[in-house]
Amino acid sequence: MTNPRWSQVDHYFAETITPADEALTAALTASTAAGLPEIAVAPNQGKLLHLLALMQGARNILEIGTLGGYSTIWLARALPADGRLITLEYDPAHADVARANLAHAGLDKIVEVRTGAALDTLPRLEEEGAGPFDLVFIDADKVNNPHYVAWALKLSRPGTVIIVDNVVRNGRIATAHPDDPAITGTRAMFDLVAREPRLDATAFQTVGTKGYDGLLLARVVS
Repeated sequence: MTNPRWSQVDHYFAETITPADEALTAALTASTAAGLPEIAVAPNQGKLLHLLALMQGARNILEIGTLGGYSTIWLARALPADGRLITLEYDPAHADVARANLAHAGLDKIVEVRTGAALDTLPRLEEEGAGPFDLVFIDADKVNNPHYVAWALKLSRPGTVIIVDNVVRNGRIATAHPDDPAITGTRAMFDLVAREPRLDATAFQTVGTKGYDGLLLARVVS
């Protein structure tokens, strides 16, 4: 569900306060040329991630769901020179595109793209002692959202920020859809967050070039 006015406003924001640069434009162009789905975050959403990471003072970021690396670039640019970002991508072809885009943006030294199912790579991060992460951005297959949030919590510390994308699903999140695993998984994630005393969270709806959707924003409190 989209609305021309929503896109018009997003374009206005992009032209005035979130203008694209060469590396970001190249990442989108390369992703499209490689046949990746055009589901990357919008520029103003990417800038929101960047600002949240800056305000958090993040030095260690985890991203679950890389796609072509567009959101990864926004997040990585918020890191200090000695910071690091680990991003997990299921599809090897997508991961290759992301690595090339990150190298083009000059971020390949602080970003590591790991390929494979996130539910396989997340336990390895725990075994390696890769955490705790200061910020976790989740934008992958929605059916596993509750598992990703549970892992984000395991790899966190008090004060860690967890962001989950695409939680509104064109408004269908408000009604049960047993035939839609994306909604079932996202509702299960909300149930987990609601009963988890270590998380303080909110969610909000968004409209724009990406249609009608929204984000969950949580902070680890203990």
